[in-house]
Amino acid sequence: MIRRLTEGSVLFVTVLKWVALATAVGAIVGLSTGVFLKALNWSTAFSGHYAYYFLILPVAFFASSLLVKYLATEAAGHGTEKVIEAIHQRSGKIKPLVVPVKLAATVITLAAGGSAGKEGPCAQIGAGLSSLFADLLRFDDGDRKKLVICGISAGFASVFGTPIAGAIFGVEVLFVGSVLYEVLLPSFIAGITAYQVSASLGVHYFYHPIAFMPVFSEAFLLKVVLAGVFFGLCAFLMIEVLDLGEKLSSKIKASMPMKGLLGGAFLIGLTFLFSTRYLGLGLDTIEASLQGGSVEWYAFLAKIVFTTITLSFGGSGGIVTPIFFVGATSGILLADVTGLDKATFAAIGMVSLLAGATNTPLAASIMAVELYGPSVAPYATVACVVSFLMTGHRSVYPSQILSVTKSSSLHVELGKEMEDITTQVRLREKSLIMTGMKMVGKVKKMGKGKGKDNPERDSEKK
Repeated sequence: MIRRLTEGSVLFVTVLKWVALATAVGAIVGLSTGVFLKALNWSTAFSGHYAYYFLILPVAFFASSLLVKYLATEAAGHGTEKVIEAIHQRSGKIKPLVVPVKLAATVITLAAGGSAGKEGPCAQIGAGLSSLFADLLRFDDGDRKKLVICGISAGFASVFGTPIAGAIFGVEVLFVGSVLYEVLLPSFIAGITAYQVSASLGVHYFYHPIAFMPVFSEAFLLKVVLAGVFFGLCAFLMIEVLDLGEKLSSKIKASMPMKGLLGGAFLIGLTFLFSTRYLGLGLDTIEASLQGGSVEWYAFLAKIVFTTITLSFGGSGGIVTPIFFVGATSGILLADVTGLDKATFAAIGMVSLLAGATNTPLAASIMAVELYGPSVAPYATVACVVSFLMTGHRSVYPSQILSVTKSSSLHVELGKEMEDITTQVRLREKSLIMTGMKMVGKVKKMGKGKGKDNPERDSEKK
């Protein structure tokens, strides 16, 4: 009896401790997110007054990469990846200088028209402040990691206005196929608090309930599954192109600021060739797609290219907002080709790309409910899981650690980072593919046997 009371008391104190700490982290991150988004909105509105604002892209990339190179190298890239890397390799230890550098570099990039997102900086700023908070309280490595994960959840929740999806994202994104249940409560508290604080500061979020939704049928469910396959392939393509951009950039023998000049100049040329639609966050195109509007068939491909150049050549920002753009516009393309409802499949595509590219099907499915309402949930969930599987063992976050194999006929080494994963096909004796191959082999043998057993027929033909 005494032992049970002691266990209950310890757990009660633990709950109180993490509710208090997560509330504090959520308030800090919500405040910092509000400041960041206000600064971003002001800067983009200011530059938007000029028709050819994107002509300063080379200077912006140069300045952004210069800040990162000499003040905080951890602020490079798209934010969330660096936080995942810090958690796995440094127990969540992040230099305080990363926070202002990431904020400034991202505002410069996006104000000039760089194609990036806003969630990565918020996650990295939130994680950096959480790490600083843990240092001030002299926490050990275990508690610091938990606080930093809360910072990721709070940053994601407050930037998109999805507190539940944000909480799940923080505990799901670190390990592919695994959820950190021990951080679930503080992540929920931090996400909800950060969302409430940023909303009270006047940050506005977009919600788009799906009005059209057909009656459930096997035929429509099959279409959703096939859509999930398509979105998974789009996520696959985006990951590979981003990786190709990083490799191409690394082969150029020049400093990153000089690469920024080159990348900015190339983006200017692409902008004159296509349009300004693929610059910046692209929120107008995302919202137009969710309303069933029309976009160019190549829109999702163009956005992938613009984003790859931005993040590989000195720009700073997140990756999730471009993922939303690619998902929504590829959904419009699919609907145009198949005659399906544009708004519905733009919405499903948006969350499915997130599930596939980041390996977070649970967070993406919950986000669908928070953004579009419950009627789309069954279909979005199916598409998210299919997209997650079709993407394979790769991710826009190379530092994610693989904890599950996506097919029993594939051999991968678990416990390694995604960038170090090599996949080998090892078909099981009773697998569907192996069974099909055996059947094909038997049919071929039967065909050859019939030819040998009928010499008279062959002689008659001659």
